[in-house]
Amino acid sequence: MSAVTRHLLPGGERTTTQLYELGVRRGGVLLVHASMRAAGGSAGAMAGALRSALGPEGTLAVPAFTPENSDTSRSYQDHVRGMSEEARAAVRAAMPAFDPAVSPAPSMGALAETVRLAPGALRSAHPQTSFAALGPGAAKLLGGHRRDCHLGEDSPLARLYEADAQILLLGTGFDSCTAFHLAEYRRPCPPRRPYRCVVASEGGAQDGGRRWWEYEDIALDDSDFAALGADFLSARTGVFGTGRVGAARSHLFSLRAAVDFAVGWFGRHRADGS
Repeated sequence: MSAVTRHLLPGGERTTTQLYELGVRRGGVLLVHASMRAAGGSAGAMAGALRSALGPEGTLAVPAFTPENSDTSRSYQDHVRGMSEEARAAVRAAMPAFDPAVSPAPSMGALAETVRLAPGALRSAHPQTSFAALGPGAAKLLGGHRRDCHLGEDSPLARLYEADAQILLLGTGFDSCTAFHLAEYRRPCPPRRPYRCVVASEGGAQDGGRRWWEYEDIALDDSDFAALGADFLSARTGVFGTGRVGAARSHLFSLRAAVDFAVGWFGRHRADGS
């Protein structure tokens, strides 16, 4: 890993100004979903700009999810479709065990990985849907992430809700807005399903120890998030701004407002109990 990705580069003044103009709150808490391909430039420079906009009292959070270690994830199902059972078994045997200290989150993008690897960054403990954060509020946001609770009341999303965090979709769509999942937990009697993933054993992943961890949780469904997000944007409740960050069209809004809106939206658009 290069020094560029291990350390946050100073944020460009233009990008920091864009973030201020969009409405990023200095000293606040910000959850970012980013596409650096859309934004352009380096992930290190973007992370630096975000930290500059938030200031020393602000906290930057990113998803650090790891679907690569699960045989119940969508990515696994897509990967093994059409394979023989023997080939599927080989894929499962090669799955990396999750260790919060070292496991990468390649599917989350360059910015998320840059924040995760930055000096002083913390990471929550869930083996599939962990979050990473930098700043004085990181420990409070990430602590207590139960391993049988993806994105519910015992996850960083609930702590971000309590902290009145903002969300920045930086070149990404509402289909990647994980905060909407918290609303799924707040629906009456949401459906549940089993999950399974590989985690590091006592010695840690670096020592080669691995075991399977099975648990039950809410059946997460993001298939209607794009439509939900479009309606949330139209309502304009809790939306701070839409504009360019780097080269990317971006949206900044209240996490709390998004979750509250989604609870009501699910009640109108999803069947009872889903």
